[in-house]
Amino acid sequence: MTDHHLAQLNVGRLCHPLDTAEAAGFVTGLEPINALADNSPGFVWRLVDEEGRDATAIRPYGDDMIVNLSVWESFQALWDFTYRSDHLEYIRRRREWFTRMAEPFTVLWWVPAGHLPSVEEALSRLTRLREAGPAPEAFTFRHRYEPDGGLAVTGSAT
Repeated sequence: MTDHHLAQLNVGRLCHPLDTAEAAGFVTGLEPINALADNSPGFVWRLVDEEGRDATAIRPYGDDMIVNLSVWESFQALWDFTYRSDHLEYIRRRREWFTRMAEPFTVLWWVPAGHLPSVEEALSRLTRLREAGPAPEAFTFRHRYEPDGGLAVTGSAT
């Protein structure tokens, strides 16, 4: 166990409302992908709505934008879930359900172990990344930092 965990937020602007046939492939994948995350090595926590299933009802940016917020024990744990599991297929299919965004839509940052970030905290990290670029307080998979603030080796995880 380390002193820090990795928080991540990603946002997506929906092409279609979640209750339409066009979004059905995404919606039917929510439960199995969330279960995959919940059971992945290094998973700590993920944001859920009051019903406890997922975060799709939480819309801080408006009706057409959904958020995903989670905490992981390490960068490697998040990387493995994101790019080395069945989750990758949903990343490959994201253009079916989400519009292309010109600005960053994913932000990573280190939190003290045991801290669960609020939506407001996460949104402020994304804003910081969008305004100032990657830094120890808000970074990306490609340009990441270590918990001590040092620049990490870029590229894929080891």
